[in-house]
Amino acid sequence: MGNNGKQWSGRSRGGGFGYNFFILLMKVAGIRSAYAFLSLVVVYFIPFAPRATRAVWFYNRRILGYGRLHSAVKLYAHYYALGQTIIDRVAIGSGMERKYKFEFENYDAFLRVLDGGRGAVIIGAHVGCWGTGAGFFGDYARKMHLVMYDAEYRQIKSVMEKHCGQEGYKVIAVNEGGIESILRIKEVLDRKEYVCFQGDRFVEGSPTVTLPFMGHEAPFPAGPFAVAGKWSISFVVIPLLVVFYYAMRERGRRYRFIFDIPDGQPMTRDAVLGSYVRSLEAVVRRYPQQWFNFYRFWS
Repeated sequence: MGNNGKQWSGRSRGGGFGYNFFILLMKVAGIRSAYAFLSLVVVYFIPFAPRATRAVWFYNRRILGYGRLHSAVKLYAHYYALGQTIIDRVAIGSGMERKYKFEFENYDAFLRVLDGGRGAVIIGAHVGCWGTGAGFFGDYARKMHLVMYDAEYRQIKSVMEKHCGQEGYKVIAVNEGGIESILRIKEVLDRKEYVCFQGDRFVEGSPTVTLPFMGHEAPFPAGPFAVAGKWSISFVVIPLLVVFYYAMRERGRRYRFIFDIPDGQPMTRDAVLGSYVRSLEAVVRRYPQQWFNFYRFWS
């Protein structure tokens, strides 16, 4: 997307160098030391990542309605929360999961969806840390296929493969306008397996739908919700089950995995999207500093 900070570039905040540095620090000095050094790194990021900082400031002031002083405090907290999730994902993926606590909301219902034999679409967002839950999917992970934009995937692929254990799920890397990813998604759903999307980002030129979110109009990608509603190839319509999934960090190295299953399935695209926006807003209001879209999200 453009360089004005109002659109997503296809890459996430936090590059390979940052991952590698904190991995080294954790191995040498432990998780607490990594958190301590993170508090200094955040001070650097605030002035030297101006587009992201402007986006977080806008979010705090205009979307959450914080005053200036409160917004400044939460600006620091926002970057610190992102850094914590990066450290945690690597720590959990590299065998330190016993240093954390995990809680689950609606997990049994989620497993019933996966066992339903119809395939499923799992939709998350750039909140919390999706990857921390990978180890809990067990044998189901072999049937999971995470759709990611190619630039975002390349950014962390080598680091995760080197330092984290086998997460099980596969990645469908999406190139802008590429037909290969569409065909792979169809193959996965034809096998009654599971396709996972992040439903809160799109690249410039892709179809979007604008809905009220957090009190302001915001564009959402149409693609994930079209797949979730009805996957139509050669006039064959396959109804799918849909789950919204979030992995949210809480105090005391605790993660809460939330599985939100909308009622009334199968659903149309617009019904799925509406349910998702309401679900995501509830999560963001519950964990406001774990909204990790560092660009001008709202219209």
